Amino acid sequence: MNEKQLSERLVRVAKYVPKGAKVADIGSDHAYLPCYLCIKDIELTAIAGEVNEGPYQSARKQVERSGLTERIDVRKGNGLEVIHCGEVNTITIAGMGGGLITTILNEGKDKLEGVETLILQPNVSADIIRKWLLHNEWVLVSEEILEEDEKIYEVLVAKRGNDESLYEDQKEQKLLLGPFLMQEVNHAFKKKWQYEVDNWKRILAQFEKANANEQVEEKRKNLLNQINMVEEVLRK
Repeated sequence: MNEKQLSERLVRVAKYVPKGAKVADIGSDHAYLPCYLCIKDIELTAIAGEVNEGPYQSARKQVERSGLTERIDVRKGNGLEVIHCGEVNTITIAGMGGGLITTILNEGKDKLEGVETLILQPNVSADIIRKWLLHNEWVLVSEEILEEDEKIYEVLVAKRGNDESLYEDQKEQKLLLGPFLMQEVNHAFKKKWQYEVDNWKRILAQFEKANANEQVEEKRKNLLNQINMVEEVLRK
């Protein structure tokens, strides 16, 4: 992978970045994505944020090698603390868990002023991000799920606003599986959720052997509910 040849998951992230955007790529990992975006779009500018010294230095060298120091500012800092209010209109965060991504957004909430587009690529727990978006005045507008190198990734794209109608029916199911992904049910979706269902069924079998108490019964009910929700979509 380099600035001209991104991994497939980052190509999917890149395609949602608006033309001429001012982008902050948080956790930039060699700044491959900002470099790629700037090469493809001569009007685009970017900030590449890295929290650790090693990746920060790698990103700086990559930007210099690509001749993009005038258009990409590499900054060291935690999450959104690398940007100022109103400095960017698009934020990309890729290659982290959903929990960490929402923590970054929460801790930097004051920096989201002027930001119009969030493009988030969680490795796990995309449902946590969907819930965060719903409760923080962001509307999910597109989703993708793909498999690359035997790992499954999701891409979530959100714009400013509030659209409760997206979840007015099957809310729990849509937050877990993704309202757009549920409609497509592609190979990566089936693989991910069949694996989860098989895992939940193993846990369920262990619960059957455990001494019944309120806590065990509650967990058992929740697992059964999740299994039913997922299997309903997988049967389509």
